Amino acid sequence: MAQQLQFIQPSSYDHGICHESLLGFTLHGHLDQIIAQQPDHQVIASVFEDKRFTYRELQEQTRIIARALMAHGIKRGDRIGIWSANNWRWLAILYAVARVGGILVNINPAYRSHELEYVLNQSGVKLLCTIANNRGSDYLSMLDGLGQSTPELQNIVIVPTATIAGEPLTAPARGGMTAWDDFVASADTVSINDLLDRENDVQFDDAVNIQYTSGTTGFPKGVTLSHFNLLQNGFLAARAMALDTDSRFCIPMPFYHCGGMVSSALAVLSVGGTIVMPGPYFEELSVMKAVQSEKCTHLSGVPTMFIAQLEHPEFKNYDYTSLHGGFLAGAPCPVQLMRRVASEMHVRDVVIFYGLTEVAPLMTATTISDSLELRATTVGRIIPGAEIKLIDPIDGKIVPRGTQGEICCRGHGIMLGYWQNEQATRECIDSSRWLHSGDLGVMNAHGYINITGRKKDMIIRGGENVYPREIEEVLHTHPAIAQAQVFGLPDAKYGEEIALWAMVRPEPAVTASELVEWLREKIAHYKVPNVRYIRFVESFPMTVSGKIQKFAMREAMVAELNLEKARDIETA
Repeated sequence: MAQQLQFIQPSSYDHGICHESLLGFTLHGHLDQIIAQQPDHQVIASVFEDKRFTYRELQEQTRIIARALMAHGIKRGDRIGIWSANNWRWLAILYAVARVGGILVNINPAYRSHELEYVLNQSGVKLLCTIANNRGSDYLSMLDGLGQSTPELQNIVIVPTATIAGEPLTAPARGGMTAWDDFVASADTVSINDLLDRENDVQFDDAVNIQYTSGTTGFPKGVTLSHFNLLQNGFLAARAMALDTDSRFCIPMPFYHCGGMVSSALAVLSVGGTIVMPGPYFEELSVMKAVQSEKCTHLSGVPTMFIAQLEHPEFKNYDYTSLHGGFLAGAPCPVQLMRRVASEMHVRDVVIFYGLTEVAPLMTATTISDSLELRATTVGRIIPGAEIKLIDPIDGKIVPRGTQGEICCRGHGIMLGYWQNEQATRECIDSSRWLHSGDLGVMNAHGYINITGRKKDMIIRGGENVYPREIEEVLHTHPAIAQAQVFGLPDAKYGEEIALWAMVRPEPAVTASELVEWLREKIAHYKVPNVRYIRFVESFPMTVSGKIQKFAMREAMVAELNLEKARDIETA
């Protein structure tokens, strides 16, 4: 009798086994299939906006917005920007853009004027949907200040929304801007048949989204993602969490980011569940109220979001017993936090996701079938339909299991490329279509991955990727700064904090507090170091060949500030 041979994989290579077919649909095509099956099922419950929609109502809204986009001259491949905190229209705009074959450009709500200007111009945004203001930032004034520096931007549409307290955040349209009601009214000039013809032309391999990541060169790079990238990733996130039509998923993560848009919102939509929006941005009390009032079954977030809820003085006054699932992602998760989430928050089926925007974003995941110990101490295995390998960062050869190597991924999630940046794309994706993450990890005998570090010196602060080079280039424009070095320090709450060593000129004099205030006007708030972590020095530690040693700065600050305990927190 013939025997079935067994093969043991000794190298750090694995592939995800698919137990069902991948989804060969556009975003809107897949949504319409769900709508046909459960048109009256609730799809969105926006607590702070006091708005609720069924799947049929969402379809109607997305088609109205899509026709309005066509009325404003949007053609296939055009870029439509969205600069907004979370609200129900954010998701409706995403699907409307998909229907007309456009490409939605996600713009970080924390961006300042020069960051906004760069993204608008680099992506060639033709129409921008924006709220009027957000958390003290006057968006319309910033846009006014850009003047003629964004020549491809033809229309600005003001999106109404609300605060957590339910107060309206609207403003009258200024010159050259269009009020939302006027924008929507223009849909009447485009027939539904014209829209349906456009929808049918869109292919699932078409680009539909650009998400900007901070760049080591000082400029953000536009990760270009297809319908296929996003739909597959959201669906596989849903499978890892065992989401279904009864799932009521509370999403405090921002939609501009993959964690909120794909792993949360699109995951829910891919299986016909319900999205619960607690507020326009994360605020722990609004999440606690939403979980209780909406009887949420799932909750997502970066570790700092879960810590903020657990440490809130009123946490024990809210009923979390409806919860049973969700995910943590975006930053290394302390093992003890994972256990607290499972016990104190009742999220017994919490899973860990790992990836990056360039893979749409899921690369590996634990699932609810994994033991709590595996979910607490690893980032799981490669997702179905994709491949993973760990290579020696020097010679590029696959390393044996149990050996540290750079994590590389290949498969359905790999981005189409960086928008209008072929060189950066070639540096990230090799000729065999392996995407090189820059992260270091170890694969065990069963294919589970532990993240051990980063090939480069990117900082992950509270789930936000921060590249020191970007901050350093801004600092070097300050008249008092001769040279600056930015690096990460371990932090029990945020995972990492941003530290700065600077060599300063005698004139003009500057204090750490003054430098922080200056930076706040130049870069997003999450990139600004705390005064506590700023040092003015006469020199930097260097090798004999003149290379600056950031690790020596980090070690010195860890010792000075007694951060050894935070540094030694065990994470997956």
